[in-house]
Amino acid sequence: MEASRLKPVPEVPAPSQIGERLREARSRKGMTVREIARRVGVSPSLISQIERDKVNPSVSTLWSLVTVLGLTMGDLFSEESAPQDAPPEVRPDAAGPVTAPGGRAVINLETGVHWERLTAATDPVVEFLTVEYPPGAASCSEDSLVRHGGKEYGYVTEGRLGVRVGFDEWELGPGMAISFDASAPHRLWAVGDQPARAIWVVVGRQNDSRSPLF
Repeated sequence: MEASRLKPVPEVPAPSQIGERLREARSRKGMTVREIARRVGVSPSLISQIERDKVNPSVSTLWSLVTVLGLTMGDLFSEESAPQDAPPEVRPDAAGPVTAPGGRAVINLETGVHWERLTAATDPVVEFLTVEYPPGAASCSEDSLVRHGGKEYGYVTEGRLGVRVGFDEWELGPGMAISFDASAPHRLWAVGDQPARAIWVVVGRQNDSRSPLF
């Protein structure tokens, strides 16, 4: 076959590297895979694959998991995913409170969604991230919106980001910002054929009333 007729092989998203942390949190709470699956609303097989880093969760599934397990999103970010040959000044925690491109802790999610933690260490109160949604990627399906405790604040830096909160929808471009109560059902997605990138902040998610402690 001629080289010109060969189709490019799609890039396979890197493993999320959060499975071990989720499994440890579940074990500490004495919960079974089946119980977690029931609470989150997915199959036990999916939970098992996520815990073994065989499958990257969707944004909505990850939000549900951290809520049920009583974690912050920052607890899951992997410093190991930062390049080990990066200069010391850009590696997580290497320069106190400072982080730099190429050395931040990251999470890779379903459909290529990519999050980077902007804080050098986990913050129990605020989740401060950069988020990237490739073309066609979304935080959840159109008929299964996400909701959790706290408030969200977003600032789009590149591309166009669709945001739905309740029955309202907006299309945000570079320089546009949004804030909303995260207890309202919501969804994010990339608009068009370019990645959508934004700075995102979540405050007060730990107050979600769906915590298993209740």
